[in-house]
Amino acid sequence: MTLPIRTLSSGESLPVYGMGSWKTFDAAPGPERNRLQPILNAFFAGGGRVIDTSPMYGQAEAALGQLLPAPGAAPGAIPAFVATKVWTQGRSQGIAQMENSFRLLRRTTLDLMQVHNLVDWRSHVPTLREWKAAGRIRYWGLTHYQAGAHAELERVASETRPDFIQINYSLEEPEAEDRLLPFALDQKIAVLINRPFGEGALFRKVRGRKVPESARAAGLESWSAIFLDFVLAHPAVTCVIPATGDPAHLAENMAAAAHAPVAEELRRDWRNSI
Repeated sequence: MTLPIRTLSSGESLPVYGMGSWKTFDAAPGPERNRLQPILNAFFAGGGRVIDTSPMYGQAEAALGQLLPAPGAAPGAIPAFVATKVWTQGRSQGIAQMENSFRLLRRTTLDLMQVHNLVDWRSHVPTLREWKAAGRIRYWGLTHYQAGAHAELERVASETRPDFIQINYSLEEPEAEDRLLPFALDQKIAVLINRPFGEGALFRKVRGRKVPESARAAGLESWSAIFLDFVLAHPAVTCVIPATGDPAHLAENMAAAAHAPVAEELRRDWRNSI
């Protein structure tokens, strides 16, 4: 199994499947946190790189700081691509929060710092630009998780030109394909996708239903494979970042992400039936 890669405008390539950390990595030190180590090990062994977190996610940053290998700890290993967020009001408060993220994640450089849900973006974007120029962060971005904020996100991205946006997109919440994803593709902005399963709504809709034979014939053996195929088929999408603490779900999802997108007519049929 080899994960496909998508290339950023900088020329760097990232695998299409990443790891979110909301809820799943909000774990206290000890057995609760240690049980996540095999999840991360399997993720990296499967070719994953992108890890997304936030100060909003409880102890997730601290957990990842403990569990992720230190940069350069394994010679020749492909390093994790660590993304977090700033989520507070005011420039000085934002700087303090981001400095704390560096400390918790045990990094001197972070790959991606994002303004979480556009909170006080006018205060934080100048700092992010300064830190990128100084080499403290490699990329910066803007995020939101609700379709109702897509128009504002597009407006702010048009004004500020981030390296990344992170948005919700799924069969349950397809609104991003109307304007935001085409905009990102045109502007060469990388796109991380949160909520690819509609916060579980898609699985609830298909509970008890068999995977369509047309999907199995196309090599998609699970509903999660169908849902991920829909997301990753869009050319604007760089990486999808579902969160899971279940090794079986991780293996299933990574296998699905490694599958080439199916024909558009099949995808359209499944979309209409869900």
